Amino acid sequence: MASLVLNETGMEDCGIDDSFKYNLYSVVYSVVFVLGLITNCAALFVFCFRMKMSNETTMFMTNLALSDLVFVFTLPFKVFYNVNRHWPFGDELCKVSGTAFITNIYGSMLFLTCISVDRFLAIVYPFRSRSIRTRRNAALVCAAVWLTIVGGGISVTFFSTINSNNKATTCFEGFSKSTWKTYLSKITIFIEIVGFLLPLLANLVCSSLVLRTLRRPMTVGRGCNSKKRVLRMILVHLGIFIICFVPYNSILFLYALVRTQALANCAVERFARTLYPITLCLACLNCCLDPVVYYFTSESFQKSLTMGGKGSGSRPESIPRSDTETQDTLPRDTHTAASNGKDSNMSVSQF
Repeated sequence: MASLVLNETGMEDCGIDDSFKYNLYSVVYSVVFVLGLITNCAALFVFCFRMKMSNETTMFMTNLALSDLVFVFTLPFKVFYNVNRHWPFGDELCKVSGTAFITNIYGSMLFLTCISVDRFLAIVYPFRSRSIRTRRNAALVCAAVWLTIVGGGISVTFFSTINSNNKATTCFEGFSKSTWKTYLSKITIFIEIVGFLLPLLANLVCSSLVLRTLRRPMTVGRGCNSKKRVLRMILVHLGIFIICFVPYNSILFLYALVRTQALANCAVERFARTLYPITLCLACLNCCLDPVVYYFTSESFQKSLTMGGKGSGSRPESIPRSDTETQDTLPRDTHTAASNGKDSNMSVSQF
């Protein structure tokens, strides 16, 4: 919810000036536009043309790249707005811009969570989860995520998103106290719970269970390199949450309290209005960091990227159904353990 907390009116009594945000946004949006456009277009090219086989993890990553590009394409309008401090593009495009931000921020968190849950199932319950981890189910999950984030984004169309004064027209600024109490506070609570708290909890739980499974001696096998790759995957996922999403959503919640005057304190207002632009810029950086997830999560992506697609599709059977498990390469004794329901005895050497 990029700008739903960028209201300036009603705070003049504290004498707070946060105009520095316009220059900050202009610079950060410009950088994110260039890097995000290049990296995510390259990622989609690899997913669609270099990787000859697709699995449920690839499907989640493809949708994650798409959600990033939706936001990236709106950034030139945001740069123009912050440079000129005037929105000439009309109310509809302002709503599209806000919806794109919601789609990106919370879509990224939800799709990253899908990847974490998929990894959790593949490592902790590799055999029992085979009937669940299918492309059909992954497509249904992706559809549900898109419906959730687009539905949350469309909620901003219920009221006018531009405000005009004698000097200029603003986009997602200048909301009244009544608008905050009627609409924006409810939207903020919804997206904080569904789009942030639940995904964060799911990522922490899945990561901790995966780490516990990998610490068992029976999972060490001869796959030390594979084990390190899984650990890197976990660190990258949690790193993006900690750097991009936790600061922004924490300040967003605080700012909502300030805007509804649930917290009426100038020191708190100054703190929130100073940190909000900074944390918003950190949240936008996820567009540039998500491609790092693709590289560390998918071994097929690494090979397709580094080998230029040569040989990556010559033998389809050489690419496993999932980057984290493949039945054909399992040792015979692992199959035996699986038949006894001992999912935790899987060796990470197959990763």
